[in-house]
Amino acid sequence: MKTLETNRLTLRDLTLKDAEKVEEYASDYDVAKTTLNIPHPYPKGGAKEFITSILKAEKNGKIAIFAITLKEDNSLIGLINISGANTNKRAEVGYWIGKPFWGKGYGTEAAQAVIKYGFEVMEHNRIYALAFIDNPGSWRIMEKVGMKHEGVLRQHAMKDERPVDLTCYAIVREEYKG
Repeated sequence: MKTLETNRLTLRDLTLKDAEKVEEYASDYDVAKTTLNIPHPYPKGGAKEFITSILKAEKNGKIAIFAITLKEDNSLIGLINISGANTNKRAEVGYWIGKPFWGKGYGTEAAQAVIKYGFEVMEHNRIYALAFIDNPGSWRIMEKVGMKHEGVLRQHAMKDERPVDLTCYAIVREEYKG
């Protein structure tokens, strides 16, 4: 069982018991529009299917996923993940926070903990993250955790059947301050 602690958060294993809250927050259009992988409308029961598939990927070493919870009451407020081991020693971080918790610094706090996990436990050399260029809330988190802007990947992905530009940020081991 993996658990990361910050001042205000506990990042713990995701379980099927989290499906109801995951579905509640992921169903919010404002959350869905900030990610590549959350569909809108979110399908009923989709969170159980998602959690089952992501836990299988985690078991196979492809990803480490954490439920972001508040220490004060253990309530789930979002998810964060880091891709698993690979020969290039690099990983991607991805995250979302439920809309009621936006603007409170929780994303930054969770990202700092996962970056530490990526360097110190997973032993990566490079950790990066991607965001829509029109999602400053996400790329500001990247800046706050020490990632440097590397550029824009033009029409790098598809969202709602349209090509979208993604901005790329990264931090390498020698820049990481722990």
